[in-house]
Amino acid sequence: MKATRFFSVFFLMALVVNLLAFPVSAAETSLPADPDIQAKAALLVDANTGNIVYAKNEHQELYPASLTKIMTALLVLEAVDSGKLSLDQQLTASDSITELDADGSSAGIKVGEVMTVEQLLYCMLVVSANEACVILAEAVSGDVDTFVDTMNAKAQALGCENTHFVNPTGLHDSQHYTSAWDLYLITQEAMKHEDFMRICDTGDITLPATNLSEARSLHSTNYLISVWRSRGYYNTDAHGVKTGSTDAAGHCLVSSASKGSLSFISVMLGCEQLHLEGNEIRTMSFYETNRLFDWAFNNFAYQTVLTSDEILKEVAVSLSKIDHVTVHPAEDVEVLLPKGLAAEDLERTITLKSDPVEAPISAGDVLGTVTLSYDGTDYATVDLLALNDVEASRILTFWRDVKAFFSQTAVKVVGIILLAAVVALLVWKLVFGRRRYRYGRSVNFRSRRGYRGRRR
Repeated sequence: MKATRFFSVFFLMALVVNLLAFPVSAAETSLPADPDIQAKAALLVDANTGNIVYAKNEHQELYPASLTKIMTALLVLEAVDSGKLSLDQQLTASDSITELDADGSSAGIKVGEVMTVEQLLYCMLVVSANEACVILAEAVSGDVDTFVDTMNAKAQALGCENTHFVNPTGLHDSQHYTSAWDLYLITQEAMKHEDFMRICDTGDITLPATNLSEARSLHSTNYLISVWRSRGYYNTDAHGVKTGSTDAAGHCLVSSASKGSLSFISVMLGCEQLHLEGNEIRTMSFYETNRLFDWAFNNFAYQTVLTSDEILKEVAVSLSKIDHVTVHPAEDVEVLLPKGLAAEDLERTITLKSDPVEAPISAGDVLGTVTLSYDGTDYATVDLLALNDVEASRILTFWRDVKAFFSQTAVKVVGIILLAAVVALLVWKLVFGRRRYRYGRSVNFRSRRGYRGRRR
């Protein structure tokens, strides 16, 4: 009997412990494990929503090397859009290209060689040719220094807070730096131009002969989209964008990848090149980018977390016979979430413009916002709209206006002055009025007594 009771109690306790432990296990598995990316700074952003999926030192100031050329290309394409340049416009290489470091990336462009803007963009974005940057910068701004000023102004306009450019090439300078987040902002803007993605997503291309060169075969420095230099990193989901490397910057890469409905932009800064066993050389900028893309594709999916017909709250209403109005999301909200996280796991934080809100209210008026978050990460913020009209009460509105009128500082000052005047008048009446009354009554009394005396 004692043994039976012992085992009964034992199994009951085991069951309770298991039930208590289950929620903790679920919480631990709701988010994917950190990929522990090996880079000085790394960033992965959902290209569709702009939400950060992974970040490591994303605001740290680091050297970008040739990732600088993303900004250079952006300004050139903006000049094309404005009509200042055209893709088929021919440009002649000036003597300025001879001032470049001979050890830098080059397409072998010679002084006096004539190439089109589009061909120079291919040279700059596919093989990272520094001389192409100089030729294009002079075409846009007249000289390189002015172009660099434009680069910094554009960076500031895009919201870059940790960026300062010294040249259009990315050649090392201690005052030439940016951050992973700023590079994302620049790349996102550049990707709005179809020509940018068309050119930087080119693995291999042959440019026609020029006045000083035979046809050029260009092979991308980006191993994710070209197998000409290495086959170990090729990724069929990857598109563009730009490589960069110097001794000071390490190996850097901005890339994008799409699979199904998912699309990401990644930034890697300060990666190493490892020498492994068997004479294998692993360039970590490519290796870690592929690993980060795989991590995101395997662990994240879009979920609808709000629908526009969902009633979220009853908001108190003033100045009306109706005491509340219901609010709903302005639109359906679909966000990228870890696969182990459900919509109902998200915390909803409602922020109202005012509480209560004053009538009149029209259906569709924005009364506040709702933010969906989990574990300190905000996934979406959407406006909250009034579901129906609410009319204002004339009487309540009148009294509101009366109170508002008398609450004004000027009115209060005038009121205080008038009150002080009334008090002063009353005091004057009480003091001086009594004195006149007292002295006037005494005179009359004496005069009446004297008159009576004479009659006697």
